[in-house]
Amino acid sequence: MNSLADTAAGLASVRQDALSLFQAGITAADPYQAVKRHLAPELFNGYSKVHLIAFGKAACAMAQAAAEIVPAGMLAGKGIAVTNYDNVTDVDNVDVFGASHPLPDTAGLNGAKLIAERVLNAQQHELVLVLVSGGGSALIPYPADQITLQEKIAATDLLLASGATINQINCVRKHLSRLKGGGLARMAAPAHLHALILSDVLGDDLSAIASGPTVADDTTYADAIDILKAKDIWQQIPANVRKHLEQGQSGAIAETPKPGDSIFNHTEHTLIGSNSISVNAMLQSARKLDYAAELYSGHLCGEAGEEAEKLVLHAKALTINKPTALLAGGETTVTLKGDGRGGRNQEIALAFAIAAEKYNLTDNWVFLSGGTDGRDGPTDAAGGIVDRHTIKRMTEAGISPIERLKNNDSYHALKASGDLLNTGATGTNVADLQILLIQPAP
Repeated sequence: MNSLADTAAGLASVRQDALSLFQAGITAADPYQAVKRHLAPELFNGYSKVHLIAFGKAACAMAQAAAEIVPAGMLAGKGIAVTNYDNVTDVDNVDVFGASHPLPDTAGLNGAKLIAERVLNAQQHELVLVLVSGGGSALIPYPADQITLQEKIAATDLLLASGATINQINCVRKHLSRLKGGGLARMAAPAHLHALILSDVLGDDLSAIASGPTVADDTTYADAIDILKAKDIWQQIPANVRKHLEQGQSGAIAETPKPGDSIFNHTEHTLIGSNSISVNAMLQSARKLDYAAELYSGHLCGEAGEEAEKLVLHAKALTINKPTALLAGGETTVTLKGDGRGGRNQEIALAFAIAAEKYNLTDNWVFLSGGTDGRDGPTDAAGGIVDRHTIKRMTEAGISPIERLKNNDSYHALKASGDLLNTGATGTNVADLQILLIQPAP
């Protein structure tokens, strides 16, 4: 790869490389192909019927692949798939329902009830085939008896705004739900259950993916209460939610199924895709483009703004004498302090551009951070893609980057500079990907 001069054309080429690498990561998490690779026809031997259940952002693609593999005549009625509205597509022999993400809605509740009804009717010697992908926690809300959907939404909203990690959010969700935290597996017994799981959780903890509806839960009601108190939102949580958690802590309500519970004797899981698989695909693609490619982090987490500054300082300390790619996968957090619009990927992109200006990162660089599902927070963007001229473009548009960052308004800042990453819904979800490409300064 020839050294690129600091020209608009040269920078455009590097930006295109970043987009290409991001697409390679998404392709590696293609849910249809992942199911095709892992679902063998012999799995169905010995069962009289197969109940096909799918939920998450990749539900339609996964269900389509499974419906093509399940032997003809074995499906126990039409399958059920619940996905976010953007990813709704027709699937043969499957009833598809759209629902809201990241905050749940009534459509998701209705889908969850249909899933519960189907699974509760499964009999011994029948197979419940569950296809799980990221987003499942919000897409199939089924609150515990004394909690309304609106109360659960309010609790989820507070958690999302508090800077809680995905594991902390899922711990609370499990203890407000009938399906999560092994609840679906409990409903399926005595039928056999096999789950194919596309992971959007770093480290691929199966109990955290979609809040682990088919997996034993080692967290407790007490853990959920501790999280809400540590985030200083316990008193803001609806009273019925607090009452439910306190009753669970006292033993008046049964705990979620724990490791060793007999209901898991006939439950199996197969991990078919993950963030690490996508990061590795990006590494290989970067090397094919003649970048010196390195893994910066396989578990990028922490506050988005702080992580952006750390990455800038890391890049600043490198000796760049050839095109270099620093790649990462993860899921940062944002503690909301303003009332702007954006998501964690847009925030880390804006913060990176500000920090690069602050620390005088002079090489030609492009930084991309995007959600593999194509949706970053409550916006229509997947994330952001910034370069060494981003701050200049913002200021020329009358935007104060620092003030926008303080107000958590990364969306409008990046929109003004033409640096939003827009992919549309991708049909998959394996957390976030980060790409920093650096060309030696001429």
